[in-house]
Amino acid sequence: MVRKTAIEPWTEDWIQRYQSESELLAAILKENVVEIYHIGSTSVPQIGFAKPIVDILISALSIEQIDFYNETMTKHGYQPRGENGIAGRRYFIKGDPRIVHLHIYQQDDPHIKDHLDFKHYMIAHPENAAKYGELKLWLAKRYPDNTHLYQKNKEAFVSEMVDKAREWAKT
Repeated sequence: MVRKTAIEPWTEDWIQRYQSESELLAAILKENVVEIYHIGSTSVPQIGFAKPIVDILISALSIEQIDFYNETMTKHGYQPRGENGIAGRRYFIKGDPRIVHLHIYQQDDPHIKDHLDFKHYMIAHPENAAKYGELKLWLAKRYPDNTHLYQKNKEAFVSEMVDKAREWAKT
């Protein structure tokens, strides 16, 4: 089934959703949680627009231990998706329509730094954040019935911004 592409103006509600979900996740995963972060476009007001799906990143003590929480996570509405194409990650989705994408990596996994550098770069460079927001709107209008094409067509811009964020984070 192909999901529709819904883009909405940035809202404080996404921060509140992140806060409530992060409290729930901390209570479920307990001592395995090192840090919990709000990432993605819903965490960057400067982007201006996003799919109404909050991205949460957890740095875990042991990625293998996360698999033991799948049943409990399911009881709280999180569907386990395993690595879902990224080695070393555990990925969960919540809601229908989706309201949360959860990415869990073992502490010190380089994906954590990339996600955080991207977020901080976008906040520090509002002109690039605004371009990203405009791209999201344009692609959502072009591919309203196919979120996969929407995602595919923003990959080049995101990759360029990730590269810029990596360089920026070195300074």
